[in-house]
Amino acid sequence: MNVVVIGAQWGDEGKGKIVDYLANEAQIIVRFSGGANAGHTIVIGEDQYALHLIPSGILYPDKMVVLGAGMVIDPVALFTELDMLRDRGIDTTGRVFISDRAHVVLPRYIEIDKERDQSRKKPIGTTGRGIGITYSMKSDRDGIRIADLAWKEKMAELEPPDRDFLAPYRERLLAMAVDLCTYLVYRKNAQVLFEGAQGALLDLDMGTYPYVSSGMSCAAGAAIGGCVGPRNLDKVLGVFKAYSTRVGNGPFPSEFDTGSEDELCRFVRNTGREYGVTTGRPRRCGYLDLVALRYACLTNSIDSLVMTHLDVYDALEEVKACIAYQIGDRIVESFPASIEALNNAKPVLRSFRGWKKSLSSALTYEEFPEAAMEYIDFIERFCETPVDIVSVGYDRKETIIRKNPWTK
Repeated sequence: MNVVVIGAQWGDEGKGKIVDYLANEAQIIVRFSGGANAGHTIVIGEDQYALHLIPSGILYPDKMVVLGAGMVIDPVALFTELDMLRDRGIDTTGRVFISDRAHVVLPRYIEIDKERDQSRKKPIGTTGRGIGITYSMKSDRDGIRIADLAWKEKMAELEPPDRDFLAPYRERLLAMAVDLCTYLVYRKNAQVLFEGAQGALLDLDMGTYPYVSSGMSCAAGAAIGGCVGPRNLDKVLGVFKAYSTRVGNGPFPSEFDTGSEDELCRFVRNTGREYGVTTGRPRRCGYLDLVALRYACLTNSIDSLVMTHLDVYDALEEVKACIAYQIGDRIVESFPASIEALNNAKPVLRSFRGWKKSLSSALTYEEFPEAAMEYIDFIERFCETPVDIVSVGYDRKETIIRKNPWTK
């Protein structure tokens, strides 16, 4: 069975924890998009791991993980991450593979990335990791793939600094390379978890362009970056937070007002630890945008939703969510492509009762306060998609499963 996990907002939804949790029942975890610009935090008891390139399932000793064809690989970041895991007692020997179709990030791409964003009249706010430039080189057909490292003629065409950079990594990368399509065909009876990066609203085509990532962070990207046909994807899970966040520039209709709602913003940011794993930047915070979430469900065929960070709202008397936009004198209930429209949108809010009770001790959904259930029930009805998993803390055990995602 092939299960896809994507972010249903602007990234940072808690996908890492959910993939780590679901990987317990998977044999193979395939990360299908992005690069070292992504960041997943995994908490197991007192231990915390920050992963950027390697799929979250690596923390299980018996799982195989693959960096997919849709990824862009920074060799320095990759081997630094592998060394970190080794130093912390995680044996990755023979368990980490790379699709031979994945592209390689070169140091000069990183410099170009930083310079290009700084020179824009309206910077996008990239992480400066060379990700967008690598995807641009890929589209221009001037990139370097893992498979190309064994192609002597191609390597000879590179500029000397690029060849010198790749030289110490070449054999190590080739030793990890696999034909991902064939690899999965021979394991067609395995439980495979496809892990996305960023979020659906940052997808190059379906997101808030140009304030998007350069890869395919939508569910369709799992087929392309995971080297499987789209009809071989059995289920799509969309992860979202009980509120909304965004890193970098771009429209954010439900963002907390920096004046009247500054205290609420600080509370959510600090309680939810809303600081970038990769950059350390504070995340912009706002009300749950149900218009955007419903759009993500529709455009990604999301079968079930995974709600995280619900416990952040435990202490509030009242919880609000955005159910429409006011743009000028119009009420808009769909998610527009126009950045101008989104920038001018004001959230139409609906209020819900707070539950004023800690959720972290709940072992079943039935133990949730009625008010928390009402909030979730409204989200399900609004998005016409069930919320099958609810996370109420950072630890693996603080996860409530309402329906097992490994069932068709």
